[in-house]
Amino acid sequence: MNTSRIAASVALAVVALAAQPFAQEGVKESDRVREAITVLEEVMGAGDSAVPRNILERAEAIAVFPSLVKAGFVVGGQRGHGIISVRDPKSGAWSSPAFLTITGGSIGLQIGAQAVDLVLVVQNRRGLDQLIQNQFKIGADASVAAGPVGRDASASTDIQLRAQILSYSRTRGLFAGVTLNGSTIRQDRDANERFYGIAYRTKAIAVERLGGSPVPSADWRAALAKHAGGIP
Repeated sequence: MNTSRIAASVALAVVALAAQPFAQEGVKESDRVREAITVLEEVMGAGDSAVPRNILERAEAIAVFPSLVKAGFVVGGQRGHGIISVRDPKSGAWSSPAFLTITGGSIGLQIGAQAVDLVLVVQNRRGLDQLIQNQFKIGADASVAAGPVGRDASASTDIQLRAQILSYSRTRGLFAGVTLNGSTIRQDRDANERFYGIAYRTKAIAVERLGGSPVPSADWRAALAKHAGGIP
């Protein structure tokens, strides 16, 4: 009898240990979504430094990269992870998040290190089509401009009107000569697989709406609807 109980206990322990890796799948990605929600809430709560709501309300898509790390001495580099959601042009509903990475470097007079929260506001379909490709190079594949700030500001300059994507950043630390030109954004299919169970491409999640709504996707969509309008 004791032998049977011991065998049963061992079997349960083996099952529990085998299940642990699967239980951890998507945890890091869920944290990334929550960090993106925090960044969006804090950026929009920054008063005169907030992204203008009228710009967000016209957005085709919004991408957030929490804590993009940049460092350098003359030659700089950057690396980070983020998410993107697309607004349905008919219903106004936001998609669940697709995962992205950003890498690249810049050369110039720069010294120091910083963590940057980056927000990209996609203004038109052409910019969206470029961004959801497998690989997108800032400054080469589409025009990106620093977006205006303030609740009453609007994209009024010629550069901002021509830009397909407006960029916003919040910086912690010291850095000089910061630029995103030359940085490359790629879809993160490994992260998509951990979060959704299938290695979807960005377009499949953000445009075709595959993958469902794992936690905390609903909270992310609600944050987008709160600040950019549309349906969560």
